[in-house]
Amino acid sequence: MTADSKEVRPAAAQQQDPPASGGGAHTTVPGWLRRAAGISELWTFVILVVLVAFFTIAAPGKFFTQYDLTQIAVNAAIYLVLGVGMTFVIITAGIDLSIGSVLVLAAVAAGEYNIHHGGPDAGWGTVVVCVVIALAVGAGWGVLQGAVVATGKVPPLIVTLGGLGAALGIAELATGGQDPAGAAATHLQNSLGFGKVLGIPWLVVLAAVVTAVFGLVLGATRFGTHTLAIGSNPTAVRRAGIGVGRHLVKVYGLMGLLAGLGAVMWLASYGTTSIAGHSTDNLKVITAVVLGGTSLFGGRGSVLGTVIGVFIPAVLTTGLIVIGVQQYWQDVAVGVVLVAAVYVDQMRRKTREQA
Repeated sequence: MTADSKEVRPAAAQQQDPPASGGGAHTTVPGWLRRAAGISELWTFVILVVLVAFFTIAAPGKFFTQYDLTQIAVNAAIYLVLGVGMTFVIITAGIDLSIGSVLVLAAVAAGEYNIHHGGPDAGWGTVVVCVVIALAVGAGWGVLQGAVVATGKVPPLIVTLGGLGAALGIAELATGGQDPAGAAATHLQNSLGFGKVLGIPWLVVLAAVVTAVFGLVLGATRFGTHTLAIGSNPTAVRRAGIGVGRHLVKVYGLMGLLAGLGAVMWLASYGTTSIAGHSTDNLKVITAVVLGGTSLFGGRGSVLGTVIGVFIPAVLTTGLIVIGVQQYWQDVAVGVVLVAAVYVDQMRRKTREQA
């Protein structure tokens, strides 16, 4: 099925090549330069470099230090893990607005178990069970939402919007709306939360491993191929005998699983569930994924682009703090960047359709 979609693009390219080589204005633009201009990851990387250069010049000696780089990487680690899952979801032309609430629910479930089995002094056995609980709760919620999308034919926007409220409501009912004390074991915090290997925080290492693994899954496995194909043409995929509904359940289950992993990373890093602290996680993650070149219309995207896209809001937030911009302007800036990214994505789509 994906072979068909890959054959369409070269055909279109062949139709465009002759005019470029036959004189006129097109001859002044080298082919390699046109191809480079069409690479979303390249443009995203250029934006990232421009932001780094701007803040480095605006705050000499205060930005782009080793401490800043480490903090940016640590702050981006959880959003990168969430962004990997969101990349798969958006490639299928779906969306998941519930990720922040699912993270909270998974953290609360794991935290409540930890509280009743040792609290901060809990042993490694309890830590392992807490990790399994967080992953299971996240994956289970994702599978549930995926099943509703696949079998109920309810738009993902509505399903996950409802999931956002429901997951957060359950977490608040379980805790009375308050962050429970002792939700994270000291062992978890001292290892994954604050530990380092070769000077690199374990949180960053874990995010890098997740990114590498699922980057390979998307680019070099049947699961990734089917994900891209469903986003491009779900009707053709069904005719090819591929279970679109089953695959969507797996994709949303993966998103939930990574939200559960994000809950573990959050507990390790901050030691609390932060029930009220994840209301804009979906905005940040979707912004990063779209900035990375993944199309909201589905069928196109890469984990590499998401990696670059995640660091743009992270650099933007840190840079605004360094130059003394009020904290509330950070969300405004991220929102503006999201709208701009979607606009650029629409322009690219129209250009491809007219080609």
